Amino acid sequence: MNASPGATLLLTREQPFDVARLDRDRQLHRVRAGAYVRKKVWDHLDPWERYRLRVLAVARTWQSPVFCLESAAVLQGLPIFGEPTHIHVLSAGGRSWSEGDVIVHGHVDPRDVTGALGMKVTALGDTAVDLARVLPPAFALAVVDAAVRILERRGESIDVSERGRTQRNRRGVRQLDWVQARACPVSESVGESVSRAVIEWLGYEAPLLQKVFHYEGETDRSDFYWRRLRIIGESDGYGKYDADDPEAMKAHFVAEKTREDRLRRYEGGFARWDWADTLRFEPLDKKLRATGLVPAHPRQSLMLRTLAQNPRSFAPRPKAESPKPGGRS
Repeated sequence: MNASPGATLLLTREQPFDVARLDRDRQLHRVRAGAYVRKKVWDHLDPWERYRLRVLAVARTWQSPVFCLESAAVLQGLPIFGEPTHIHVLSAGGRSWSEGDVIVHGHVDPRDVTGALGMKVTALGDTAVDLARVLPPAFALAVVDAAVRILERRGESIDVSERGRTQRNRRGVRQLDWVQARACPVSESVGESVSRAVIEWLGYEAPLLQKVFHYEGETDRSDFYWRRLRIIGESDGYGKYDADDPEAMKAHFVAEKTREDRLRRYEGGFARWDWADTLRFEPLDKKLRATGLVPAHPRQSLMLRTLAQNPRSFAPRPKAESPKPGGRS
């Protein structure tokens, strides 16, 4: 996850004259006491980039903080959703307290501590378990899918249910069981992970993931595939092309259209949806039904309602774009 160009923190203690001059000219946005960024840069940052800058500001102004929860996740390449409300730090003494937007968490269970981008963070497995306890379930699944994917590349694995149940903290253990039963490194993006949960809650049978096709001398993969009716499903999101490069963007759409036409010639149907369709879920349901798919199980309305808001974020509901980080990784 690379910072946006120009998204550099200016610290009063390191550049007092520059900060004073730019602040006088109203060119700075105050990230926190003693830490600023140029206002024109801040105004164009996406929510996850703003959050990461807030985390970096704490790292630069506090003494050796150990980040946890979303604050660890944004440094480790795990997805976050909107702009989280608080910065999360582990308490060295076991006592919980807060200072402004920073929550210092006392904890009854030990955490492994590692490094990420030069900062101290809870180990990836601990970060995944901690977040899977407290996030809305579909978002928790996306975080654990991403963690499992990263750990698999390292030759490691995690069972969030087992780890959670060995800890004294009993919060969210049933959700950890639910997530572990569905966690899968094959899901390649946040959109795919959340879509899997929504497809289940809408009552559809579970699709195959990353089905490979060989037609007309080409090899293609689909995000989802319902074998019985030969229906292909695709969850669109950023990360598949560079939106800052118009030529690359155009080439992506041409290639994607060619690929889709090729698959339509040989398969039974094709549905494509985006992040907003997934969170609103009725548009996704409509698109699946249009292909001929019919729910096989009753709709889980209570679970679908959990998509409406992430209470841990400023943004009550993410918009059409996918969360970051966590495109294809």
